[in-house]
Amino acid sequence: MNTPVLGPVIQLGFVVPSIEAAVTHWTSIGVGPFFLLEHIQFGRCHFRGKPLSIDMSVAVGQWGTVQVELIQQHCDTPSIYTTFDGSSRGGLQHMGVMTDSVADSLTRLAERGVSPVQAGETANGIRFAYVDTDERPGAHPGGMIELIERGPAIDGFFSLVRKAAVDWDGRDPLRKLG
Repeated sequence: MNTPVLGPVIQLGFVVPSIEAAVTHWTSIGVGPFFLLEHIQFGRCHFRGKPLSIDMSVAVGQWGTVQVELIQQHCDTPSIYTTFDGSSRGGLQHMGVMTDSVADSLTRLAERGVSPVQAGETANGIRFAYVDTDERPGAHPGGMIELIERGPAIDGFFSLVRKAAVDWDGRDPLRKLG
């Protein structure tokens, strides 16, 4: 039996032209509430090996055991969000998995010919890496994988999102966070 190199998918990441419109869609089918993080600050970020500075916002909601992440990039700077095949209209861009160590996961993936495309950490220390699983033979747009490193900041945020979804009554569908 072939053992997966990574853990299960916990998140579906969609690039959207409007977070507000996307939240309206997802909440109409009972997904939510969504927590909005506007103009995310990065401690460091690289795209294809070069420093990256982008202006983006995300909203995250819970759909059963899977998160739905809505990503809106506010600038035209080349990134994984502007260069994927569905970027002009929006669509599924990545699947997120949790890891104890982004660095260790990247080492294991490198042994299989998978490499990072965009990686870094947020200003509050959340480490991440997006890998080129959507560019390999037989792959397709939306097949990129994001590695998300466990830690107090991300664990706390993801817990908040999960708890808010339990018995959510449909009110206050988009909640702004710092």
